[in-house]
Amino acid sequence: MPSFDIISEVNTQEVDNAVNQAIKEIEQRYDFRGSKCEIKWDKKEIIILGDDEYKMGAMKDILQTKMHRRSVDIKSLDFGPVEPAGGNIQRQLVKIKQGLEKEVAKDIVKAIKDSKLKVQPQIMDDKVRVTSKSIDELQSTMAFVKGQGFSVPLQFENMRS
Repeated sequence: MPSFDIISEVNTQEVDNAVNQAIKEIEQRYDFRGSKCEIKWDKKEIIILGDDEYKMGAMKDILQTKMHRRSVDIKSLDFGPVEPAGGNIQRQLVKIKQGLEKEVAKDIVKAIKDSKLKVQPQIMDDKVRVTSKSIDELQSTMAFVKGQGFSVPLQFENMRS
């Protein structure tokens, strides 16, 4: 029976490249000279440290721009609140969303079922598998899901006929 999977994954190598480019730009910019601004990346989350709100905002913009240029969807970044880190320094955690959360997967399944397409969606761990007797129905489902604008970037993989 034809099927495909709906997933939400981020290429961590591209995130690594984007963070390194952002770090280089911050080191070279004149308005960051003499400040304690930095970006740290530990393969799970990004930590932004800055002196004041202006520099925090500028570093966030630089990071988002570099991510976008490296084809990393901005929706996969979860920016936490800016909090004091001691010594007049502010900290912001940025989590990288990997895999579909249960709530998002349920929303996807509900939207597909409400669309009246002749497909069967089911949640499998951190992905949604969609099966149907018709490949055309599966392609219609892909187009439908792309147009819904969910809160995470979605990819389609394992198209089997």
